[in-house]
Amino acid sequence: MTSRGRAVLVTGVVVYAAAWVFGSRALYPVATGLLLAVALAVAWVRLSSRPPHVSRYGAARDVVEGDDVFVELLIETTSTVPPPTLVAHERAGRLGERRVELLRSGLGAYRAVYELCAVPRGRYPFEEVRLTIEDPFALARTEIVQGERQALVVYPRLVDLERLFSEGGAHAQEGRRLLLQRPTGFELHSVREYAHGESLRKVHWRSTARRGQLMVKELEDAPRDEVAVLLDGDASAVVGDSFDVAVRVAGSILQAHHRRSRRCALVVNSAARESQPIATAAHWRRALELLAATEPTAQTPAFALLQADGGVAARSLELVVVTSRVDVHLVDRLVQRALSRRGVSLVYVETSPEPQPQLLRLQTVGIPVAVVRSGDDLAVALGAREVRVA
Repeated sequence: MTSRGRAVLVTGVVVYAAAWVFGSRALYPVATGLLLAVALAVAWVRLSSRPPHVSRYGAARDVVEGDDVFVELLIETTSTVPPPTLVAHERAGRLGERRVELLRSGLGAYRAVYELCAVPRGRYPFEEVRLTIEDPFALARTEIVQGERQALVVYPRLVDLERLFSEGGAHAQEGRRLLLQRPTGFELHSVREYAHGESLRKVHWRSTARRGQLMVKELEDAPRDEVAVLLDGDASAVVGDSFDVAVRVAGSILQAHHRRSRRCALVVNSAARESQPIATAAHWRRALELLAATEPTAQTPAFALLQADGGVAARSLELVVVTSRVDVHLVDRLVQRALSRRGVSLVYVETSPEPQPQLLRLQTVGIPVAVVRSGDDLAVALGAREVRVA
């Protein structure tokens, strides 16, 4: 019962008492009508408030940032008494709450459609639908929470790149194609006892010292990703939509390599330090979902992922760094990598018009650099020759 219903109920009791005290027969019908209206409203709402079947359509399809999304709600009631009015309350993450009135679309079926305009990149979890049943005079009301939880995943808007700024010219691996390099390496698999005649170079000295006998390393051939794209999620460097631009850049470069059937990997410098190797269509789908949901939450600088034990980014044959912060430590790592004749390039998402002398240092040692600004055509910025930094 609503506050209005309680007020009408009290009014009906007062009028009935006044009719009895003053002996006014004219007030009895008024009091009876008020009390009966509240009773009928409560009964109608209660009889129609059995949990219905709730279906949501439109949130599961592929959506790209900037698209308009139409979400359809279909409610199938299970009670024999139809609800007087049915209103749905939907909340999708930070997109806020939507209140829509459901209209009858058949026997026991109600339908409503609402629009989410120009949805930004992200992952938006839909909560269960909160349904409100209320009589026409708002005397009685009840709420039902029903339906399945879903998530709307909005992918970044990528561009098709025919060529990359890091290809060709002086940076083409001295004329050799990176595809011809063998994308494998050796990793420690286990240790075993030394066999007579084996090279002492294979001795695992820690295990030898611990066990008191010679132990040798058992190595296995391990694949290497040809290209790793490192997306820097440093929150302190984010200005406006700069991180969204960086996500589009990283995704577009990955898409270009994936379409060429190259083994590649996405590495995100975030609080979780997530990575996703890409070799199949299913891997690419998971990489897109990671790009859609990622946020600038990094707790460590990007250069920490390029240490000797830094994982996928450090072991890759070719590395592309997408960042809005170019500091001395990151440049030192990239220069060391370039001097060891491993491919490396950098995309700087500009957040300030101030000069960046570290970019010039990168170009001095032959590292390709592209500068992207908010509003730039990514196909031009990433497909043209590298930018010469003044």
